[in-house]
Order: sequence, then structure tokens, then C-alpha cells
Amino acid sequence: MMKIGKLIGNVELTKDLKILLLTGGLYSLSVALSNTFVNVFLWKQSGEFRDLGLYNLAIILLQLFTFTLAGRWAKKIDRVIVFRIGVAFLTIFYLTVLLIGDKASTFLLVLGAILGIGNGFYWLAYNVLTFEVTEPETRDFFNGFLGLLNSVAGMIGPMIAGYIISQLTKSTGYMIVFGMSLGLFLLAVVSSFFLKRRPAEGKYFFKRIVEERKHNNNWKLITNAHFFQGLREGVFAFMITVFVYIATDSELALGKFGLINSGISFIAYYIVSRTIKNDNRNKSILIGGIMLFLSMFIIVFDFSYTKLLIYAGTIAIAYPLILVPYTSLTFDVIGKGWKAGEMRIEYIVVRELFLNLGRLLSVLVFIIGVSIFNPNKVIPVLLFILGSGHSVIYFFARKIKWKAA
Repeated sequence: MMKIGKLIGNVELTKDLKILLLTGGLYSLSVALSNTFVNVFLWKQSGEFRDLGLYNLAIILLQLFTFTLAGRWAKKIDRVIVFRIGVAFLTIFYLTVLLIGDKASTFLLVLGAILGIGNGFYWLAYNVLTFEVTEPETRDFFNGFLGLLNSVAGMIGPMIAGYIISQLTKSTGYMIVFGMSLGLFLLAVVSSFFLKRRPAEGKYFFKRIVEERKHNNNWKLITNAHFFQGLREGVFAFMITVFVYIATDSELALGKFGLINSGISFIAYYIVSRTIKNDNRNKSILIGGIMLFLSMFIIVFDFSYTKLLIYAGTIAIAYPLILVPYTSLTFDVIGKGWKAGEMRIEYIVVRELFLNLGRLLSVLVFIIGVSIFNPNKVIPVLLFILGSGHSVIYFFARKIKWKAA
């Protein structure tokens, strides 16, 4: 173990915790390079909001199924193996995009399915490993520092990608960027071999942990909160980047948007990870939720590039305020739950079930809305309604009560 006092505070870092942060950083950089532009790449080929919705719907549906399957496998085989399977599918996704190139919009559902499978295996294993290698006193640091890595990746990734795409013929630039992401995922596979093996044990009690909501009010509250979190994430995950491209017709402008968002987020995550403690978590969640709700008024009914940049700065402060304490609170609820050590995988799977159900409803409502009504008129209304999800989290979090020791 080692201590890096002044930089990170008085936190002891184990080997596995450092490797997990490294792998998470590689994942973040790969996603920052390409995921920001995948939806724009598909939008330029299709030009239909409905197609973007279908692509993201495929991601969510396969993520839902795969997460449950990955949970079962994590009880039967080493979860580090499950982690590698996830990263392997993510590399297959980018390899497939490279191979089909300008025909990508023809294979929207296939691409979404591959990405959803990769995300399902990756995030199940990553969340379980996070639960296992962190303790209550290190979780706020881990989530905050991972947020820092995400922010650094978010600063340099979109700018590099946007510059490359803008300097070359668009299809060539996109292919280079997707190839770089493929390389980073291969590095993530290599880094995973340094993680301590974690053999599987026990039976898979997925249904029992769903039913635990009837017996554990804290568990019911936190899963309800994740459903509302998913409501915002479902549509906002792809619409904002498309808004930026529509407003500017420039991938480089999209890179600058990411730079501003992640630069401010970097500072915010550092401050939040150092200052948020158990006794002020709910206050931070409330402030972050209110900021996210108010941020919608900046762009929902009339957006320009300037307004989108203001929006980027606002959410860059809001997300760390809500996500650092909220993620730690979630793991604490799981840690104090019924047979938490034995059932930790099932708890993670059920949490993601509710999160993805929220995302699924969000995207379904979006697809139905743009299919029936004029997209230009209905999208602002949909974003306003669905975007309020994070502001609801506080009302569940404040009701969580801990039994006296």
C-alpha cells in the first residue's frame, strides 16, 4: 500500500484499486474519443431522430439482458473474466464500425446490440469489482477520482477526435478515431490481467434481491432513484451531442464543447471528492439535482452554440455534486443490505435493472414522440419532461435511514 497525501488526501491505495482506476481511465478515454461522435456519425448518414432512438434502444435492451446474464456468469466463473468479455465486445463494436464505414446507418440495430452486450458485461464486472476493492471510507475518493479521470479523458478525447475529423476527409477522420478507440480497449484488456483473480462462488439469487425491495426500504428507495436517473440519461445521452452538431455543423465545435464541459467537471470532481462527507451527501445531491433541472431552461426551447456551452458548464458542476455522494450512498445501501457480501453481484444487477428500465422508457417515449409528432416541436417537450429525472433522486435519498449500531 502507499499514500499520496497532498494530492488525494489521506487515502490508502491497494494494487487492485489502482489497476481498476487505470482500466476505467482507458475506457473513459476510448469513449471520449468515439462515443461522442458515433451518434453524429450515424445522424449524418440517416438524418432521422427516430433512427438514433432505435440505435440507442438496441443498446439499452441488450444491456438489460446482458447485465442479468453477466451476473449469473459472475457467480459461476471469475468476474475478471466477465470483465474481459465486456471489453472484448467493445473492441468488436469499433472493429465492426471500421469495417462497415459509410454503411453504418444500415446496421443500426446490430451495432447497438454489440455495444449493449459489451456495456452489459463491462459495467457488471466493473461495478462488482468496485464494490469489492473499495471500503466505505475510500468510496467517495474512488468515485471522485474516477470522475477526475473521466473529466481528463473528456477534455482531450473530443478535442483530439474533432481536430482529426475536421482536418481529414470526414469518413477517413472518423475511421482513424474509431481505430484509436479500438487500440485503447485492447490496452484495457491487457491491464485487466494484472487484477487479482476473484473466483466465483454461490448460487445466483436475482429474483430474491428484486423481492428484497419489500423487506428493505433503503433498497427500495435507492432502486427507485436509479429508475428516475435513467429517465434523463436515456435521451440526453445522445441528443445533446446532436444538438451541438446541428447548431454548428462542425465536429471541432463538438470537441470544444466537450473540452469546456470536462475542464470544468475536472475541477468540480476534484473539489467534491475532497469535500463531500457522509453528513452532507443529501445536501450535495439536492443542489446537484436542482442545477440539472434548471439547466434545461437554457437549451430546451431554443438552443444555440453559446447556450449549449453555458449548459455544458452548468452540468459540469451539477453532475459531480450529485453523482459522487449518490454513487457512494448506493454502495453503502448495498453494503448494509441482506447478505450483502454473498449477494453483492445480485444487488449490482438489480440496481442496473432499474437504471436501464428508466433509460428504456425514456428512449421508447422519445421514439414514439418523434414518430407521431413533428420532431422539432415535440423534442423540446420530451427533453423537459424526461430531463427532470435527476431532480427526483433527492426525495428518495433523504428518506434513507440507517439503523443505530
